[in-house]
Amino acid sequence: MALCLKQVFNKDKTFRPRKKFEPGTQRFELYKKAQASLKSGLDLKAVVQLPPGENINDWIAVHLVDFFNRINLIYGTMSEFCTEKTCPIMSGGPKYEYRWQDDHRFKRPTKLSAPQYMCMLMDWIETLINNEDIFPTRIGIPFPKNFQQVCTKILTRLFRVFVHVYIHHFDSIISMGAEAHVNTCYKHFYYFISEFSLVDQRELEPLKEMTERICH
Repeated sequence: MALCLKQVFNKDKTFRPRKKFEPGTQRFELYKKAQASLKSGLDLKAVVQLPPGENINDWIAVHLVDFFNRINLIYGTMSEFCTEKTCPIMSGGPKYEYRWQDDHRFKRPTKLSAPQYMCMLMDWIETLINNEDIFPTRIGIPFPKNFQQVCTKILTRLFRVFVHVYIHHFDSIISMGAEAHVNTCYKHFYYFISEFSLVDQRELEPLKEMTERICH
């Protein structure tokens, strides 16, 4: 765990290099299309909709990797305020506590500090998105049958990063002048998971009031 925590508090504020799409691949072209729509100022609800003729799993894969990169960066920026001392439990306020389970090192739900949880989460996601059996990058290789189930689990856990950051570190977001950026990222994420019903509504409860306020 010491090595993992060292990654969390790295000076560059990010856990690891960004996951990139290989130029010339269909996934790269989809990523460029999604980014162009974002920068065009289109309504975020429209931006997340599946373009005509595109494969839904490719569309989900592209967005999931992009969200991983962006949320990883957001938490990395907050990490100096999220320590073993300030956040000894990974939680979203007094009503919600998130325990870690990965079926390898932690086979049962285990109570961790927020920094430990975040580090385990980012490592776990990175392993999954680099697994060709789950996220195939070669043309003609199909996605596994449980692909969307895997994505639901990843996106559900990424949502918990937003929960923790908003509830426990919102003052830090404001003091750093990052509120607008984090809100835009959250809205994009929320509209996407809602468009494809990728996260159970019960998981969204901790931020329900805020979501109703900023996601019209």
